[in-house]
Amino acid sequence: MAAPVPLDRLPPTTTAYVIATAILAGVTGYFIGQGSSLHLFKEKQGWPNGYDVKVHRDSSDEEFEEESEAEDSEDEGNGEELADFKENAEEVKLVLVVRTDLGMTKGKIAAQASHATLACYKYFITHAPDSPILRQWERMGQAKIALQIKGEDELLTLQAQAMSLGLCARVIQDAGRTQIASGSRTVLGILGPKSVVDGVTGHLKLL
Repeated sequence: MAAPVPLDRLPPTTTAYVIATAILAGVTGYFIGQGSSLHLFKEKQGWPNGYDVKVHRDSSDEEFEEESEAEDSEDEGNGEELADFKENAEEVKLVLVVRTDLGMTKGKIAAQASHATLACYKYFITHAPDSPILRQWERMGQAKIALQIKGEDELLTLQAQAMSLGLCARVIQDAGRTQIASGSRTVLGILGPKSVVDGVTGHLKLL
């Protein structure tokens, strides 16, 4: 009797492919993990998680070092000028008034405006941590707007006007290690009820 003719081999099923892929991935992961633990792979330096991030051309390491030394120029304030605005029911906002006559780059402006934002916040936290103005600003999204001004004298005039109305008004001075002269007043931050702040800065143009 003749031997039976073998049937054609059946193709692998989807389940077989999934199992084979899982086994391959597991083995590969194991060896990669062993290699990493033995420091066989060179890690990229400078940024967390090894990402190779390119710094914007308007920025530099020197500038970032310098930015950390910018200071609030009115540290002698004691918070007595701050009004509580207890009956305020309108939006609270932070206006950042930026000097355009200094020729600051966009990165520089962003850093100085950040300093002004923190200066206003820290001033409230230090002198009036329970201020309803601060709490309302925090709850409603921390509204911010950037405006422009052309000189230091007008900047200081606006600060004095804002403080006389009970607003938080902080000026930032630059350390002067890169683009501009040491002690230059770069940005004024004003935090308070929208209508009161607009009474001081409403005539200024958007940055």
